[in-house]
Amino acid sequence: MQEKILILDFGSQFTQLIARRVRELNIYCEIHPFNNFPALDESVKGVILSGSPYSVRQEDALHYDFKTVHGKLPLLGVCYGAQYMAHFGGGEVLPSSTREYGRANLHFIQDGNPLFKDVPSNSQVWMSHGDTIARIADEYEIIASTDSVKVAAYQIKGTQTYGIQFHPEVTHSIDGKQLLQNFLVDICGCQQDWTPDSFVETTVAELKEKLGDDKVVLGLSGGVDSSVAAVLLHQAIGKNLYCIFVDNGLLRKDEFESVLESYKHMGLNVKGVDAKQRFYDALAGLSDPEKKRKAIGRVFIEVFDDEAHLVEDVKWLGQGTIYPDVIESVSVKGPSATIKSHHNVGGLPDFMKLKVVEPLNTLFKDEVRRVGKTLGIDPNILGRHPFPGPGLAIRILGEITPEKVDILQQADAIFINNLRAAGVYDKVWQAGTIYLPVQSVGVMGDERTYENVVCLRAVESLDGMTADWCHLPYDLLAKISNDIINNVKGINRVVYDISSKPPATIEWE
Repeated sequence: MQEKILILDFGSQFTQLIARRVRELNIYCEIHPFNNFPALDESVKGVILSGSPYSVRQEDALHYDFKTVHGKLPLLGVCYGAQYMAHFGGGEVLPSSTREYGRANLHFIQDGNPLFKDVPSNSQVWMSHGDTIARIADEYEIIASTDSVKVAAYQIKGTQTYGIQFHPEVTHSIDGKQLLQNFLVDICGCQQDWTPDSFVETTVAELKEKLGDDKVVLGLSGGVDSSVAAVLLHQAIGKNLYCIFVDNGLLRKDEFESVLESYKHMGLNVKGVDAKQRFYDALAGLSDPEKKRKAIGRVFIEVFDDEAHLVEDVKWLGQGTIYPDVIESVSVKGPSATIKSHHNVGGLPDFMKLKVVEPLNTLFKDEVRRVGKTLGIDPNILGRHPFPGPGLAIRILGEITPEKVDILQQADAIFINNLRAAGVYDKVWQAGTIYLPVQSVGVMGDERTYENVVCLRAVESLDGMTADWCHLPYDLLAKISNDIINNVKGINRVVYDISSKPPATIEWE
């Protein structure tokens, strides 16, 4: 049985980051909403309570009876989690006189406390809270303080229950990883044996048992997630996996052919389907981004369903769903407000009548890449930039036409090829070209032109949750601009997007 740490989510923006830090220590963990916490079994080695945008003093504070874990398993409360256990354990939490946000230093650390083993005095930590623990109960003891926060960390005497007011999961907490390792390895006794190799071995065995001789159909996109999911399924069921790669007419230049070629060397059973016209017909006259996304999703399901019916007795749909998608769909207050349509986790139209298998639904994106490397997947596939499901439809602002797609494909290919040639493609998280719904005056030769504008977008990121625009060299940007204007008929102006996320998103639609 795979040992694990459970993370109780109270809605903090950092909850996923806690999980990522735990996973980096080769320890498996799961995030569960505070109001849907699973029963504890022998596989659970410890519990972490996350932070929250809420205050423990609010009438609608998020409640969880921590005493169901306290005294039974090691327990670590972070920020809200720490304040909750202090406040409802007989202490008091009050508004901070000044908001405690940013870097601070631990000027006091209790000698010999296992949570702070190898954490030096004056270690920098990151605070982010509007409340502070003003008083703790008698059975609690302070184990760390900063100049302005007396109860920076505490322990409930005689137990393995701890609370910390700072965030060890962010890089600004210099020794945060050491503190987490102390809790997870020394206090919880985790073995640190959850590796890409062990994941592949366990997952393939589970898939074999789950699927038996059943047939699985899977939609490939050429991206990292679907490719790794396909290879895992292929290792488990071989020829019973049927892969479908749909050309929706919104892929990058020559991508349909190049992706099919790359899959030939992976031993997968892949069928390419040219459905460009069906998608163009469905998109005709649509300019609203959400309507475009929904039209593309609807037609994809129709095309995929047609192809799936050609496979006799298929029972399962394989999907490349990854863990952030799962977390988003069961968030603390229900699914978050729609910023944009996402793949519906486990969601299928009733008429498809297929069970869903998602071999990657416990992994973050960087973990998917590491598993792909273990599986020996082509580095060109694993290193591909993320590409939106609706493809170029959301990089063409306004109505979609085949002519606009052709222009954008040419411009985008020049952009991406230049990034590769300059050796910076792998340093960029995601890059793409956007076709803007404006025209500008220009001069080409002796003639005045009135043609289209495209925008280049390149960002740096770890996981896509936040992103900063890439400071590409001016001479590279100049070359890309010249190449596009000189070689793509219909474009006479190129601009570069220098906005970060937040407040801007990575994609324009």
